[in-house]
Amino acid sequence: MPQTKQLLCYIRSMLLDYQLVPETIVRPKSFVGLMALYESNYLRLLQLIPELHRLDGYYRSKVAGDCDLHLEILERSRYTITMSLSYFFEEKGTRIADPDMKVRIYLDGQMAESMSFTGDHRHAELRRLCRAHRHELDKRWRRNVVLNKWLEFLMDRGHLVLER
Repeated sequence: MPQTKQLLCYIRSMLLDYQLVPETIVRPKSFVGLMALYESNYLRLLQLIPELHRLDGYYRSKVAGDCDLHLEILERSRYTITMSLSYFFEEKGTRIADPDMKVRIYLDGQMAESMSFTGDHRHAELRRLCRAHRHELDKRWRRNVVLNKWLEFLMDRGHLVLER
């Protein structure tokens, strides 16, 4: 019987191996590094939006002490989902989305890429990220680093997109 317990313990730990993310060193602006960033974006999105594969329409996440997070599915196909992700602000009677980010999720490749976002941010941390990466990263790198960090921030704030 003790041998069976050891075997079950080993099997249980093997089943969790798929969750491990290997550490790798990548050069900025390299294709491999960009793909690793896309994969990281996807994993963060799944934490933020557990039902990502099933969503359709418009959703909002409310957290005390933070702005409401707005998510809208813009386009859906068999292998991709395109969505917008933003906070909304009122300024002089006009609603402003910031950051107004469009994200494409590749379901088959388990990757997520920021397709576009507003360039002038009213949030100090997003401005700092853009300045820090302006010279070393091309536009695609900059957009996806911002997406990755913003997703981390949203999760830290407690956002979870579950209901309309």
